Amino acid sequence: MEKVKVLIIGSGPAGYTAAIYASRAALSPVLYEGPEAGGQLTSTTLIENFPGFAEGVDANELMAAMRAQAVNLGADVRSGIITKADLSKRPFKIVIEDGSELLAETVIIATGASAKYLGLPSESKFKGMGVSACATCDGFFYRKKVVAVVGGGDTACSEAVYLSTLCNKVYMIVRRDEFRASKATQQQVFDRENIEILWNCNTLEVLGDENGVNGVRLYHNKEDREFELPIDGFFLAIGHHPNVELVKEWIELDENGYIKTKGASSLTNVEGVFAAGDVQDPRYRQAITAAGSGCKAALDAEKFLISQK
Repeated sequence: MEKVKVLIIGSGPAGYTAAIYASRAALSPVLYEGPEAGGQLTSTTLIENFPGFAEGVDANELMAAMRAQAVNLGADVRSGIITKADLSKRPFKIVIEDGSELLAETVIIATGASAKYLGLPSESKFKGMGVSACATCDGFFYRKKVVAVVGGGDTACSEAVYLSTLCNKVYMIVRRDEFRASKATQQQVFDRENIEILWNCNTLEVLGDENGVNGVRLYHNKEDREFELPIDGFFLAIGHHPNVELVKEWIELDENGYIKTKGASSLTNVEGVFAAGDVQDPRYRQAITAAGSGCKAALDAEKFLISQK
């Protein structure tokens, strides 16, 4: 059975950065990219807030460069999905989708968190063409334009407030007649003159053409009527789902399902298992912070392996 010192589960900025650092530490890391090589970031287009790129960088090009860097330094990057992980004792037993198995002395979990979507066909059609799940990532592209934010929690309110500093008009589409957000966050929304709240409304269809989103069709559930709203961008803010199904039997999670790490480290409750990226970050969820946490996880894994000698 194959044995590895460092197994990285998941790609994206966290996974690839962990592979880069682990490679430079001569730990011969093996990385399984999972169902989406490059992670959730590859669903967007131009990234303007990743340091080092004066004109911005295409998301897929950035992930390809990170992957190539890891490979060039000696990481064994593999396509494929891990279907089972037994983290009850070291070395950890891992099962791959083709039925093969390996033993890992340490594991870095970098499986990310998937944004929740409404499940509309039109939503998928215009993903990356006006439909976004990250205002911080994509809001800049809608300066002086009109956008809509779906959701009524703290995330939705915070994203609407952020977008209101960039956009001429921000609609909030809220399916109930009240927010779920904290009172303080709600007040920030109420204080913004260019935010209009559409209570008791559900999204039926995102509208657009070959150039992208240009409107949304809504249903008012109290007045029992449909209506259309012209917009330039459609932002989802109904939460994220941390991808922890593989390890939740062993790893301690917080109340929202994210992996708990100890203090400012990447250490989990299982000795020899580390977490990096959005799977343990419900707050920032940025490419740069994910990359930084991947660095920490590799350094923590290296330190742990040294302590075991």
